[in-house]
Amino acid sequence: MSVQDNDRLIAYFGYGSLVNLATLATPYVHAAPARLRGWRRHWQARPGDGLPERALLSVHRDESCEIHGMLVFDVASSLTSLDERERHYERVALDPEHLSVDCDRSPAMLSALRAGDLFVYVGTSPAEGQSPLVQSYLHTVMDGFFDSHGEAGLLAFMQTTRGFERDILEDRHAPHYPRMTDVPEDRRVRYDRLLREAGVRFAGDGAQRNPEAAQ
Repeated sequence: MSVQDNDRLIAYFGYGSLVNLATLATPYVHAAPARLRGWRRHWQARPGDGLPERALLSVHRDESCEIHGMLVFDVASSLTSLDERERHYERVALDPEHLSVDCDRSPAMLSALRAGDLFVYVGTSPAEGQSPLVQSYLHTVMDGFFDSHGEAGLLAFMQTTRGFERDILEDRHAPHYPRMTDVPEDRRVRYDRLLREAGVRFAGDGAQRNPEAAQ
């Protein structure tokens, strides 16, 4: 890649942890809350790579759905780092006409992109089974949505994501997610309540619902 290619502008739509700008390792050029039409989020089993089993957040095409997220502009020299972070994903080109961006600056930047340099990361073929969610990851993701899109965006994240009905690894005190952000306690409680309402299974919840079964 030439020096000129390294400096060219790229953009990607983040729909999970990439919504939380505090998790980004590269000094991005610009970022703005956005919505993407024609896609829906889902949880899937992570491909085997020797790491502890856990669920992976991905997207699939769904013409009836619009998802909230973050449009991030960066330079092409950051792609190696981004692709390594998203190594269980592949880049899929997006049509800018499917984006709604909450920023006056972004449309002009989008029009300056080369073909294929606007993309979303889509999870590779899922492994079999139903891997658990990770609390430290979800708190980071949900906090990103709350900070960038407010309460409405947080609720939209829950409503437009399929597959919450699974166990969760409660790791907030010993986080497995390496980019976990500092989430206030009152927000953690709120996020866990929303997850329970979506069908996420926390350890001990069954015993709390039916205390006689634990005796």
